[in-house]
Amino acid sequence: MRLEQEHDHAAVREVHTRAFGDPDRVPDLVDDLRTARASLPPLSLVATVDDAEGERVVGHVMLSGCRLDALERLVAVYTLSPLGVLPEFQRTGIGTALISEALSAADAQGVPLVFLEGAPGYYSKRGFDNADRLGFRPPTLRYPPGAYQVARLSAYEDWMLGTLVYSDVFWEHDCVGLRGERLQRVGGR
Repeated sequence: MRLEQEHDHAAVREVHTRAFGDPDRVPDLVDDLRTARASLPPLSLVATVDDAEGERVVGHVMLSGCRLDALERLVAVYTLSPLGVLPEFQRTGIGTALISEALSAADAQGVPLVFLEGAPGYYSKRGFDNADRLGFRPPTLRYPPGAYQVARLSAYEDWMLGTLVYSDVFWEHDCVGLRGERLQRVGGR
């Protein structure tokens, strides 16, 4: 596990292309998040293995700066998106290790909250709670039930409740919530 470096960009694109089955949407989102103007600088980590060809990137996670619109003031927070692992390395603990490392790094920076949209069964075992139930308002009504989640870190204070505001890049790539048939299949709002 290490910070992503510029020479990893092509390998990270490949991870997300294969993990999400789409050569453009998520890989393009990652490319744009690297240089986006946001409340916090992005934190991008890769998981690697050594094989016959040397070090190989097999997983990637990115934390991107967003804001929480709380009553007292805006709070700089992270969103964990995307998380991808090559299919042949899934279910080996790489995703869990990437999440753990990302949360530790955010906590060390004094970031109070990390939000995400994802499978509650997976993320609830990795430090995330249902954000709706804790009083956080989602940035869209297009989240499937239980998908809006948050990890409260050491710098979190009780007054830090409000609405998550994604950076423009997520909206430009239409990567907030689900739409149409995909949302209906999971029983969205």
